Amino acid sequence: MKTNKIKELVDNIIDLLPKNTDVIKDDVKDNLKILINDYLRRIDIVTREEFDVQKAVLLKTRKKLEDIEQKLNK
Repeated sequence: MKTNKIKELVDNIIDLLPKNTDVIKDDVKDNLKILINDYLRRIDIVTREEFDVQKAVLLKTRKKLEDIEQKLNK
């Protein structure tokens, strides 16, 4: 569930840290990504890609149902 917005958020937080702490920055960055992704999973948020896939499946199913209803009504 890594998105550009999460990456931007992590990068913005990392930019707030002192400039001479590269090792700490890498560690903080990795931990922030893990924490943010874990939090998003716990609140049951899906990615846009997952949403779009399910939407397409639903539209296809709805079309099939409408076709069946039309056949039954003839």
